[in-house]
Amino acid sequence: MVKKTEQQEPENEQEISADVELEGGAPDAENNIGALQDELNQALSDAKTHQEQYLRTLADMENLRKRTQREKEDLAKFANENILREILPVIDNLERAVEHAEQSESKDGLFEGVQMTLTQFSQLLEKFGVEPVDAIGKPFDPAYHQAMGQVESDEYPVNTVVHQMQKGYQLNKRLLRPAFVMLAKAPVVAAENNPADDEDNVDEIIDNIIDKSDNEE
Repeated sequence: MVKKTEQQEPENEQEISADVELEGGAPDAENNIGALQDELNQALSDAKTHQEQYLRTLADMENLRKRTQREKEDLAKFANENILREILPVIDNLERAVEHAEQSESKDGLFEGVQMTLTQFSQLLEKFGVEPVDAIGKPFDPAYHQAMGQVESDEYPVNTVVHQMQKGYQLNKRLLRPAFVMLAKAPVVAAENNPADDEDNVDEIIDNIIDKSDNEE
């Protein structure tokens, strides 16, 4: 009986030792779990940051692609801008020649040739996207008109274009040359004569005549 009791004591000691080890290892396990949770949170935060950076990079690349495409289209639209601007004075001279011929009524073969040349130039400009700027009868717009002066007008409101000295043109809706214009201004109204003023003037004239007569005597 005593021997059996002695055999049970080591088993009890082993169980107590195992319990002590479990109790001592619990804090370490909790610390490990906490550390793993921190690492997981940090990994999730890094992943979110990387995703945001990726999305921003994609947006920047898309904006760059659109800007490059727009610049390419603008280059194609306005590649001939300089040469077209140099052609405009030639067209101005042709238009003046046609107007002069129409006013003088000397329409001969030369007039018809100039008119045909002008028509061809106009078609050429239209083909390349050049169109004249509306001016006569339009309100003054500094984006398209360049004011050269003002003239009195009863027909048009103030600051309305009444005369075009030189045509303006735009290339694919972008200004190529402004129109040189004259603007309307309110006509000067003559002051109405006041009857009392007329009487004063008459009296002054009579007095001057009388004084002149007295001096002569």
